[in-house]
Amino acid sequence: MSGVQHVTVGPEEGDQRLDRWLKRRFPQLNQAMVERYCRKGELRVDGGRVKAATRLEAGQSVRIPPLPDAPPPKPAATEQGQSPDNEAMIQAAVIWKDQHIIALNKPPGLPSQGGSGQGSRHVDGLTGALMFGYKERPVLVHRLDKDTSGIMLLARTPRVARRLGEAFRARATRKIYWAITAGVPAPAKATIRYGLVKAGGPNAEKMRCIHPDQVAATEGAKNAITDYAIIERLGSRAAWVALSPVTGRTHQLRAHMAEIGHPIVGDGKYGGSGQENPGTGWGAQLGGEISRKLHLHARSIQLEHPVTGQMLTLSAPLPAHMARSWATFGWRESDAPEDPFEDEA
Repeated sequence: MSGVQHVTVGPEEGDQRLDRWLKRRFPQLNQAMVERYCRKGELRVDGGRVKAATRLEAGQSVRIPPLPDAPPPKPAATEQGQSPDNEAMIQAAVIWKDQHIIALNKPPGLPSQGGSGQGSRHVDGLTGALMFGYKERPVLVHRLDKDTSGIMLLARTPRVARRLGEAFRARATRKIYWAITAGVPAPAKATIRYGLVKAGGPNAEKMRCIHPDQVAATEGAKNAITDYAIIERLGSRAAWVALSPVTGRTHQLRAHMAEIGHPIVGDGKYGGSGQENPGTGWGAQLGGEISRKLHLHARSIQLEHPVTGQMLTLSAPLPAHMARSWATFGWRESDAPEDPFEDEA
């Protein structure tokens, strides 16, 4: 057990969340411990109480309470504390990297970050396998839901993490998701503007849509905007839809599509668990050979490279269960227009 420490945030460590900064410096900490220290007031920044999500600035002083000693690595694990299978899995997910950024095609079912009962098998916990000769672990700069697959960016240095974080907050990135919806949305191209607020009660893990006019008057509500465009149809039963989140709220795409009556296939949380879609009673499944897994994939991202300034466009192939659905419906990835949201001449 260590004693109380006062650590100064370095010049290259600013604009990071407190919890991520701590876990990079003290690998023995987990999210629950960080949040407990914050609640009890044992973690402080410049003498003030903080939350786990508080963003640090260079030069600030962080009071750190006595911490448990870091446990020795388990014999069956590598020096980063992960099994060889987990390390091989996350390394195989790398689809592009340079000196500054790593891009993953995150598999469905793999959480972005840790939580209750998840252990260390999540992207953030596996970054030790993605150092590729660097001294520090790469840093997550955005997240995907556990069951959503696709493109994720990690920064290889704190400086690049800050710049990417600024780009995401300024909405200077363009993300396009692919999904299969139950039924065919109308019109074929539109913008959804429902606000989002935590549902609360027995549905605490869900987001509830509210009319845009009610956002300001609803405690905890936030504006949310999603563009969608239909790429292909399966009669009236399903559609291949491109989704572009203008804002980046929790479960935004899933909640928005469910709100307009066309939940994403495989989404038991927002579309119900019905396996068939008779009449207008759309469930979130299609039946037959179509997988019950969520059909939502972060297909591509476009942004200005934070160091070179060049425009960077990265795409992630479909996961296996979605590729099988595409093959079943006779859809081809190459059939998608380069920009589904571009106005037709």
